[in-house]
This record gives sequence, structure tokens and C-alpha cells, in this order.
Amino acid sequence: MKRILAIFALAAALVSCQSLIEEFEPVFTANYENPPATAKVQLEPNITIADLCAMYETNNPWNIDQNLIIAGRVTTNDQPGNFYKSLYIQDETGGIEIKLGKNGLYNNYRPGQMLYVRCFGLTLGMYGYKSGNYGGQGMIQLGYEDPTDKYETAYLESSYLIDSHIFPGETLDPVKPVEITESQLPRTYDTQATNPYIGRLVTLKGLKYANEIFCLIYINSNKDKTISANRIFLSDKTWGVTTWAMSKKKFEEYFDSKVWDTATIGNSGDNYGTLAEPNSPGFATTKEEIRAHSAAYSVSQYFKMGNTEIQLRTSGYSKFGDYEIPASVLNGTATVDMTGILTLYQGSIQFIVNSLDDIVVHE
Repeated sequence: MKRILAIFALAAALVSCQSLIEEFEPVFTANYENPPATAKVQLEPNITIADLCAMYETNNPWNIDQNLIIAGRVTTNDQPGNFYKSLYIQDETGGIEIKLGKNGLYNNYRPGQMLYVRCFGLTLGMYGYKSGNYGGQGMIQLGYEDPTDKYETAYLESSYLIDSHIFPGETLDPVKPVEITESQLPRTYDTQATNPYIGRLVTLKGLKYANEIFCLIYINSNKDKTISANRIFLSDKTWGVTTWAMSKKKFEEYFDSKVWDTATIGNSGDNYGTLAEPNSPGFATTKEEIRAHSAAYSVSQYFKMGNTEIQLRTSGYSKFGDYEIPASVLNGTATVDMTGILTLYQGSIQFIVNSLDDIVVHE
């Protein structure tokens, strides 16, 4: 019996399920002066990223049982803290997220470096899909099988799993982004199999601020985050947020300023009071209770590229999250160019930059 339990514990240690990641969970962003050298190998890819993504069926994650190998260059850098436990690679057909489940990935996987991925035994799934008129596609990912079936993929958190599937190759110069126009942006039903720019490093030019944010606040971050009475949505306007995102400290500054006091608790159509006067039994009945237990996810600052809405999604743990957005951007007298990873979430375009250097302001 003890032997069985020991084997079970070892298996459980090899993989952990993706959880609802708290925005204020620490992210390792230290810089080593001499990062350890990684062994360079070269495998022979036998399928492109786009063709691999074409094998995914909606709501049907695939535990890959074929000897498929993809290759791509790293386009993300988790050192500034805006990417968490994953990286993106791209080839000439598209890009894909690899869920490695570790911080400090930049020490072993450098921007521009070739990575070879042995897909046999991994799971091809999607995050961010929503059906219906106001939904759409999410992002196809490579990860591990989620034994809880709550998500379509889980992280590869053990070194054994990572080293069995991910093989660093030649270190090259960082990838040069491709500039795309509004007409080349993905539609709600696109995936990496149908739009070659999804998941890739691209540049969008001439974006104007849309005077709107999205931020989800949990009344009690230690309790069920799917229940309406445990949610506050900041959307449809700026709610006084003038920073790219917010650290825990900045979050509390906004909270204490009372600029959010009129925000209502609950999903659309529900009413559990406001932040100032909550009425969410089981979660909080005073503002002080909310402040003691609440937490927020990343902030999406909305921009417009022509007539298309772009959500610039920024982590509260990024090194630049608390930086003020230039006043000229907020008042509409300046435009911005952005370079980052183009993604979809429920059919909406989300854009993720590596660092603040990827945002250029034109006064």
C-alpha cells in the first residue's frame, strides 16, 4: 500500500493543473549575469505550427499519439514579468504557446533561439474559447493532459517532462516582428490554422486610446472565483486607472481612492450591491472585508486600430505595470505603435508586449 501511495505521489508531482492564476502571485524576474549555457540540439521538424493547430478540434483536446516534431524561434521574454510560466515560439506559418510551468524561462530559452518540440505525449488544447454570438476562438496551446478535465491543457512543471519534450537549439538574433494592417487582424472564428499572424510577434501602428479598461476584481480571492457574488467587473470606462496595470500596492491605492466605489458586484443582470456598500453574503458585507481578501487579474487597456478594438493585456507583476500612461495617449493627442504577441480570447483580440520598450508613443 505504501508503495502504491509513493508511486501516486510521484506521478502527481510530474504535472499540476492550470489554476486560476492570481495576478499578485510572485513572478521571478531577477537577472543572472551569466545565465547557464543550454545544450544545443537539432531535430528534424515534420509538421508546421499551422498544420499542427489544424489538427485541433474545438472542445476536444488531443493527447498527441503521433511522432510529430515542430520547430520555432522564441519570441517572448518572461524577465520583465508580463509572461507567466510559458513562452511562445513561431515558424513561418504561425505561433503557439508552450506551457512550461516555470519562472525565469529567459535563462534557458533566449529570444530568437530555436526550440524543437517533440509533441508525442503532449496535449494540444485551447484556452479562451466561448460559444455563442458574443464568443469566438481562443488560443491553441501545447501543454500536458489535465487530469481534472477543468482545462484543456496543464503545465509541464517537472524537469523530466520538459527535458523529454523541449529541446533548445541554435541561439540566433531576436525575431524581427512583421508589421500588419487592420485587414490582416484575425476574426472571431480564426485560429492559428487560419490566420498566420495569431501567436506571432507583430507590430501594430497608429493605435489610439479607447478610454476603456477591463479588470476583474474578486471579492474574496480565496473562494470560488466562478460565482457571480464574488466578482466586480471594471469595464466600459477607465475607472480612474491611468497606469498600464497595477501591482498589489497600486491596486490598494486605487481601491482606497474611492474611484471604484460605484462599481457593482456580480455578473451582468445580478446585483449584490456596490464596492462601497456590498451585499454578497458568504463573500463580503463591508468594504473593509473586500480590501482584506480581494485580488485583481491583469488589466486590459483598450486601443483602436482603425475600427478594430485591441486589448493591451498587462500583468500587475510586470516591471512596468505601475508606470503611468503618457497623458498625451490618454487624451487622444498621441498614437502608439505596439510590438508583441497577437492572441485571441473569446474571439476578441488581445495583445501582449514583452516590455515597455515595445510601446512607442508618437506625440
